[in-house]
Amino acid sequence: MTVTPQPRPSTQQPPVALQQVAGLLQGEAVGRIVAASSDLSLVIDADGVIRDAAVGAELAPETVAGWLGRRWIDTVTVESRPKIDALLRDAGSDGITRWRQVNHPSPDGADLPIRYASIRPAAGGPILVLGRDMRAVAALQRRLMETQQALERDYDRLRAAETRYRLLFQISGEPVLVVDAGTRRVAEANPAAARLLGRPAKRVAGQDVVDLFDAASARALEAQFAALRATGQAGEIRAALPHGRGEVTVSASLFRGEGGASALLQLVADPAAAAAGPDQEAPTAAVIEAMPEGFVVTDTARRVLMANAAFLELAQLATAGQARGRTLDHWLGRDETEAQALFATLVDHGAVRRFATVVRGAYGGVEDVEVAAVSVAGPRPCLGFAIRSGPRRLAEGRPGIGREVPRSVEQMTELVGRVSMKTLVRETTDLIEKLCIEAALRITRDNRASAAEMLGLSRQGLYAKMRRYGVGDLDGPVEDV
Repeated sequence: MTVTPQPRPSTQQPPVALQQVAGLLQGEAVGRIVAASSDLSLVIDADGVIRDAAVGAELAPETVAGWLGRRWIDTVTVESRPKIDALLRDAGSDGITRWRQVNHPSPDGADLPIRYASIRPAAGGPILVLGRDMRAVAALQRRLMETQQALERDYDRLRAAETRYRLLFQISGEPVLVVDAGTRRVAEANPAAARLLGRPAKRVAGQDVVDLFDAASARALEAQFAALRATGQAGEIRAALPHGRGEVTVSASLFRGEGGASALLQLVADPAAAAAGPDQEAPTAAVIEAMPEGFVVTDTARRVLMANAAFLELAQLATAGQARGRTLDHWLGRDETEAQALFATLVDHGAVRRFATVVRGAYGGVEDVEVAAVSVAGPRPCLGFAIRSGPRRLAEGRPGIGREVPRSVEQMTELVGRVSMKTLVRETTDLIEKLCIEAALRITRDNRASAAEMLGLSRQGLYAKMRRYGVGDLDGPVEDV
């Protein structure tokens, strides 16, 4: 036997249609509901004239008192007129239009923003416009825009400060390391620190700072970092650089940023000189800086460590930072061979006197100079160069270039008419060749292979001309080439 289930009686009442509710309401009640549901309601006739208006609690009645009897489009700003046209055109009995925000000018100079939607309840009848006050939203938008502009200004100031910090960090002559205080990993190293440690800056970053020094100094560095983390302060220590590069004084300062603690390590090389005090060091530095002759100190790789004002003037540089870290070959010597001859002699003999060469300026200037150089051994070996400017080298009586030219211009002029021009040219050419060969041999310290390369001659060609002009000592006859 099959039992058919009976439907359960519904406990819910059927909904009452909104149309039925609207039919039960009187016109005055409808107007109150419309006024309560919006901040502003307008009744617009077929000509677009405001015939009635009702305002909510947020708007003062005098705000719209002057709108009655005026065309709705005349109460808004110029840029809002197309939106009013669209609201009037799209109003129909089939539904409400989409919301559009327009601005009404006000006597106090601030526009009144209203968001409108319109509907025409009956075909050919008046248009009902509902409005919402957008002043609170506009105020929030304005505050948001002002906040964004303030943030942009703060970002600009931070970028400018970071740029200044980066520039000072890079050009500073004092070796500085920025280290993570927790892990002891190097976050940044400036060029001066990289040169002192003998490693590229990219290879220093990320290393444990203890590993950058000699193993004998590891315990002192670990104790310094332990004190820095515990108390925020740590005393200076002496630490040895690897590979016998000398000792430095390490001072550490703790600072916080980006959610963590970092340490700023300052490395002071040559602590013995620093311990001598200002009474001994300052006068020496002042004398070197004020010397009228150029003075340069380089490391054994000829990278400039210090240069005084006289050398900067010869090299046409504005600051010592432009020279620091670059090789002296960049400015010294007519060509690479001449500079190499100077440095080779300095390495072989430990000192060079009265080496005639030139200094090439950054802007193309060339200055004849005389160089005296010395090699200094020690924990930090270095090279010192005294560079004397001026043509006084012509009066030194050196062979070849220093002696008086056998024939002056006046003497050569007197021979015109008595000696053929071909003879004059030949003798002048011979004289110039002889002087050039003597100068090349002197510059290269009688290194004939280098002299031949400097003059653009083969070695046999140089020997032939040396024999022809009686320059130097030759063991045997060489065929003229």
